[in-house]
Amino acid sequence: MFPAASLLTTLLLALSIVATPVEVRTPHVTLPFAKRINTRGGAIKLVEHDQARAAALKDRGATIQNGKLDRRAGSIAVTNEAVRYIAAVGVGSLATTYNLIVDTGSSNTWVGASTAYEATSTSMNTGESVSVSYGSGSFYGEEWTDTVTLGSGLTITKQSIGVASTSTGFEEGVDGIVGIGPEILTEGTLTNEPNTEIPTVTQNLYTQGMISEEVVGVFFAPTTTDDSTNGELTFGGVDTTKYTGTLTYTPLTTTSPAMYYWGINESITYGSTTILAETAGIVDTGTTLILLASNAYSEYQSVTGATYDSTTGLLKLTTAQYDALQNLNFKIGSVTYALTPNGQIWPRSLNTYLGGTSGSIYSIVNDLGTPSGEGFDFINGQSFIERFYSVFDTTNSRVGFATTSYTDATTN
Repeated sequence: MFPAASLLTTLLLALSIVATPVEVRTPHVTLPFAKRINTRGGAIKLVEHDQARAAALKDRGATIQNGKLDRRAGSIAVTNEAVRYIAAVGVGSLATTYNLIVDTGSSNTWVGASTAYEATSTSMNTGESVSVSYGSGSFYGEEWTDTVTLGSGLTITKQSIGVASTSTGFEEGVDGIVGIGPEILTEGTLTNEPNTEIPTVTQNLYTQGMISEEVVGVFFAPTTTDDSTNGELTFGGVDTTKYTGTLTYTPLTTTSPAMYYWGINESITYGSTTILAETAGIVDTGTTLILLASNAYSEYQSVTGATYDSTTGLLKLTTAQYDALQNLNFKIGSVTYALTPNGQIWPRSLNTYLGGTSGSIYSIVNDLGTPSGEGFDFINGQSFIERFYSVFDTTNSRVGFATTSYTDATTN
């Protein structure tokens, strides 16, 4: 354990406070994480998982809007975790390392799904019960406060964590979630204090003086393997080595229920054909696919000529259809982000994990399950974030995007 003064000095040297947001120079204040596919139990039910999560997120946003927050609200069937980004997070002193899902669509941090929580001298039971349902999983347990260590050097004291007594939908080897969504998503998760918001790890890093702004930069690189350390979180700023060109911001949407998440407004065209007029949706690390409102999804299927594959739940393209694919363009603010044809397909080397056939071509664009006009009309999931560096800026109520060296990659 570093002395507090030494640790603070190290962090101050690592942060270059010259712009908004803070640009983190080498050495980076980062937390690496790995993409992991759940290979247990046969073919993963990717579409079912993402649609269940989408339904839960939308429902929770609606409960916040209607002032009916309750930890039992919006209970739906749980689908096992499918594709997840996992970070190693230390809890306690001396710390136990837990493998936690990095989730921008929720804000509670909790452990105990696989590796049991070990109380240390820094652990304190608050006497509260806590629970969260994600659609793709859930947990129930006790609230504790403890020391949490992110990467090499970012240590939070007295961070609220959930300690699961029961959990569902999480495969062996996944211990819980580190939530980096907006704080309001923690409302209703404490049984006896349903109106209380719990400070997130990002907020506590800021209030404890470890970072200068509540900003998290997220970098994913596309991968063609089932377990690859291909990403990093940068707390307190952005990592300029991870993107190319200009980092451009758009304000958080004011449209409900997307406004309770990392919600933005965007329109989508396929080539020059509009398939989704400007509307509100969210950016979410916990969703694998790009999900579009049902009418936009149908239009995408029509213009690409893809057919529905009942085995995988994905759209399937012939080689000729793939060769003819045009860019899928996301206009966010004044900037258009072009998702190339290769960025629109599932990595072919991973087809068998979906129950698909080797060499076939499957689209990562799928059906949200509800029509547009409901204030939650798309989810830009991992497949989008793997091609565009993303910044979640609480301080300035905005989300930023930039191209990366992988934007035009052809690895899929």
